[in-house]
Amino acid sequence: MPDQAGAAAPMLYIDPASCVDCGACVAVCPVGAIYHEDDLPESQQRFKTINADFFATEPLAIRPIPANWTPAPVGRDSLRVAVVGAGPAACYAVADLARTTGVQVDVFDRLPTPFGLVRFGVAPDHQRTKDVVQVFETALASPNVTCFFNVAVGQDVTHEQLMATHDAVIYAVGASTTRELGIPGEELPGTIGAAEFVNWYNGHPDHAERRFDLAGSRVVIVGNGNVALDVARVLVMDPDQLAATDIAEHALHQLAAGDVREVVLLGRRGAADGAFSVGELLALGGLPGVDVVVEGELGARPDDHERALKFDIVGEYAQRPRTAGNKRIVLRFGTRPVRVVGDDGVQALEVDGGAGVVSIDTALVLKSIGYRGTPIEGLPFDEAAGVVPNEGGRVIRDGVAVPGVYVTGWIKRGPRGVIGTNRLCARETVTNLLADARAGSLPDPASRTGLDATDFAAHGVTVVDLAGWRRIDAAERQLGAAASRPRVKVVDRRALLTAAAVGC
Repeated sequence: MPDQAGAAAPMLYIDPASCVDCGACVAVCPVGAIYHEDDLPESQQRFKTINADFFATEPLAIRPIPANWTPAPVGRDSLRVAVVGAGPAACYAVADLARTTGVQVDVFDRLPTPFGLVRFGVAPDHQRTKDVVQVFETALASPNVTCFFNVAVGQDVTHEQLMATHDAVIYAVGASTTRELGIPGEELPGTIGAAEFVNWYNGHPDHAERRFDLAGSRVVIVGNGNVALDVARVLVMDPDQLAATDIAEHALHQLAAGDVREVVLLGRRGAADGAFSVGELLALGGLPGVDVVVEGELGARPDDHERALKFDIVGEYAQRPRTAGNKRIVLRFGTRPVRVVGDDGVQALEVDGGAGVVSIDTALVLKSIGYRGTPIEGLPFDEAAGVVPNEGGRVIRDGVAVPGVYVTGWIKRGPRGVIGTNRLCARETVTNLLADARAGSLPDPASRTGLDATDFAAHGVTVVDLAGWRRIDAAERQLGAAASRPRVKVVDRRALLTAAAVGC
């Protein structure tokens, strides 16, 4: 667009694979996703054409930068809020609560480490995206915030205990259960939720001891969203490339020893309706030593810009020559799974591409068709939607708001959006919580003293505070520096607690 002198102002580009839509770019991008047009990496050059084509037909709509959100005082001497979870949704809620005069925040997470989806969900080759934790750690380090990591709500402390010691409780526990395919044979060993596989290669303590059958040459992924693309990349990437990331050591060794040469991604609809984003689809075509192969019915080219762009990129991949010896990522459209075949484990997946049922040989089928939340003890739950019923974050039971109980993130709205989507989601919840506090509608807790680490130690629970997490972080970074990696994750829970206590 022209500047005040009439000259064309330089264009800035945002890397869609790194951007988390956190809103911090108003000051400085925490994940290094913004480029001047003269510094655009080769892998992002395509976006000059994409942007030019888009704005050739669409007016440039400049949205005003919103004013900084400044919460009004709660109108009482103090307000103690428990936040259950320490992922992006929780951290955004903590950030807004911590800015509010008179509010004390206690953060609980069942793992010894914070940041949830960023630590255990973001693909290891998206290292810059993980830098958003700088924003979250600032919130957790606020003087009116206390961290209780390695404390499982529902096991080490009950919902009733939280309500007895806090004015309000916000649940930000995500939606980590993979949706089922609903086909025969799905229960066979070797049919696994993609979320479990992602947790495994990202070093989640619950999955560190797992082993997956990677001896076969082919893996089939049902679904073609960004998670599916992440998993496909990890499965076919050169181990030397993976070794430069923070992928878990056990996963690095198993992947390097495996024989996977082809990953097939199944999509029920055509190319324009793929669940992947344009940025992730483009990135798929830049993997060295990997061919992107297109199969199935692509459907018709639509008129709207983004869907047409997806269709065109897939069409370009379909025309690419294949290189002998390359690994393959197969994008197969218009295909639905029918039955998992096998006796004691997966041997094949039967699929219907419209011209009849065919069988794809594989020993590993990964389900990547979406996520759902799980019930929280003491709270209502919508089984169909997989969320806690709520209105603006206020938990609803039988049509009435439950005093003092709130939700944010995927357990509130379902598994939609990127990391930064949680910012406004959390703000809505916090705004309503503070409004309820000012209206005097929050219940009075039985105790005003709150909880501390000694309460849990008396029951054999070791609390990891923020200082403990920083010692874990330092230990992992030191291990990584010795191996020329960003970090080497500590994945055993006991080793995490040791690192939290003594550091390196």
